Amino acid sequence: MDEDRGRMQPAIHAHRGSRDPVHGVVENTLGAFARARDLGADGVELDVRLTVDGALAVHHDPIVPGIGPVAELTVRELPPDVPLLDAAIDACDGMAVNIEVKNLPTEPWFDPDEQAARAVGSLLAGCDTGGARPGSLLVSSFWPPSLEAVLDVVPAAATGLLVAGWADPDVGLTLASNLGCRALHPEQSLVTPHLVEACHQAGLAVTVWTVNDAESLERLADWSVDHVITDDVVLATAVLRADPTLV
Repeated sequence: MDEDRGRMQPAIHAHRGSRDPVHGVVENTLGAFARARDLGADGVELDVRLTVDGALAVHHDPIVPGIGPVAELTVRELPPDVPLLDAAIDACDGMAVNIEVKNLPTEPWFDPDEQAARAVGSLLAGCDTGGARPGSLLVSSFWPPSLEAVLDVVPAAATGLLVAGWADPDVGLTLASNLGCRALHPEQSLVTPHLVEACHQAGLAVTVWTVNDAESLERLADWSVDHVITDDVVLATAVLRADPTLV
């Protein structure tokens, strides 16, 4: 595996799917996930929040504009373009899915009981008993207790610790290892060859976000990161798969 790292290009993960405002394709929707697959993405990153009736809604912000907080809405009150997680996973058939649990103490409607994370864990447990592709699903979060809650439900779950650009990536690496994560997800400004090497030596994959320019994509590939999360799947595919016709 280590010998292969230098010869492998990073996998391309579409950030909240692949939106297309010109044609009305909105992020974190089934259409955005289908578009990501059509463009050749290897995976999709998406966000989940818990509704008041216990469903996992795919939505980045705590509030659905013009409707209300996800945490205070029922499934029936969600707009049609906000899918539930199981439908999103089905729409991502053939791709890896990075499920980011949104729950931070600095946000309104913070849930210290980690109900969303536990619900995601229950979904993963269902996958392990015959549902959707458990090996292609990973759960990420900035908040370590969310990852701990997932692992409480499914000890074998693949998890990744997100590290914000203002944080110390070496501290994040140690914390991810201690949490039993399989990956570190640093913001791109934090990434160095030393960090990538240290993560690989610790058995952690490196997933970098959010990478939207050719120079950064090339540099990260040279440093042997494992995955890049991008808003521009077309560009990433052109750069990382050496297809100049897509530029």
